[in-house]
Amino acid sequence: MKSKSKNRFFYTFISILFGLIFGSVILKISGTSPIEAYKVIFKGIFGKPSYVAWTMINAVPIILTGISVAFAFNTGLFNIGAEGQYIVGSIGAVLAGYLLKLPPVIHPIVALLCGAICGGIWGGIVGFLKSKFGVNEVISSIMMNWIGFYLSNYLLSFSFLRKPASDNSYSIQPTASIGILQKWKTSPEGLAFLKEHEFLKQFLRPSVNWGFIIAIIMAVLIWYILNKTTLGYQLKAVGFNKDAAEYGGINIKRNQVISMTIAGALSGLAGAITVLGVAGNIGMMASQQGYGFDGMAVSLIAGNNPLGCILAGLLFAGLMYGGGKLTILGTYSEIIKIVIGIIIFFISMPKLLDLIQSKISRKNNKDGVKHD
Repeated sequence: MKSKSKNRFFYTFISILFGLIFGSVILKISGTSPIEAYKVIFKGIFGKPSYVAWTMINAVPIILTGISVAFAFNTGLFNIGAEGQYIVGSIGAVLAGYLLKLPPVIHPIVALLCGAICGGIWGGIVGFLKSKFGVNEVISSIMMNWIGFYLSNYLLSFSFLRKPASDNSYSIQPTASIGILQKWKTSPEGLAFLKEHEFLKQFLRPSVNWGFIIAIIMAVLIWYILNKTTLGYQLKAVGFNKDAAEYGGINIKRNQVISMTIAGALSGLAGAITVLGVAGNIGMMASQQGYGFDGMAVSLIAGNNPLGCILAGLLFAGLMYGGGKLTILGTYSEIIKIVIGIIIFFISMPKLLDLIQSKISRKNNKDGVKHD
């Protein structure tokens, strides 16, 4: 097990290194100094406390959709429907956050649960179709992505939800927000305190919320379920070998539905956190937002490890947020997407990386022999 995790760390490290090297070549071709570009990206992530805060905020939805995809992978299913689950989770959260009148502490919990339940139902439908009729989860979840997308836009045609003369829904009630110290930081006491503490003032300037803490809790919880519970054992057994699991008395169909329901709930929770902690509403979409697809990349970088999704999500969000500042050098910020693509490309080629590792080992062994 240790050598497997060692290999995974090696694959990830080499893939990131190759991504940065190829990115440097492209930057050089485009007439930009790679060193200057990476400095800008680094400063764009760590240059100010507000940049760090934005990186964490942007990481939350892709960490959770990454955990969603990783969970399904560990149980033998490919959850390509995280995007649709994210969208319906956003719908559930905005409906609960706007329509319900609840006390401040209870309201956000109920709205988060509504988002997770909506996402869970969306994922559960895919699991049901797979278990009952043998419908491939890739096909059905892609279709569910589009249904969720058009459902969101359709709901915004109703006056009870859509704000007049706007493409957005009404905002959630203040009691449903999961923002941290929102009222306090604009109060006289808060302003006086933050004036004395510049770092905290900068860090709290963006829409800092409880989402990052929730994402960490979910990562630990999913890791625990997969590795320390009977349910996790059954789900993984179905993923590794369906026939053997069935022979051992495990209900394959039920576990497929459970797996996709949990995966969907995680993506739905991601959508709910974005609504309750950052956007405050939902809007008409011209295209899918891409959080579910970014989650697939995060899951791949993390080796389908729920805990690894935290670091992979931060890396992904940091590169995207810091890379957005490359425009100050007069180059295209899209180059960072090429870097991420190359990282994923090499991570998905473990045999090539195995070959590289074995060659390095052989060279080290030869050097050791010569030295002796």
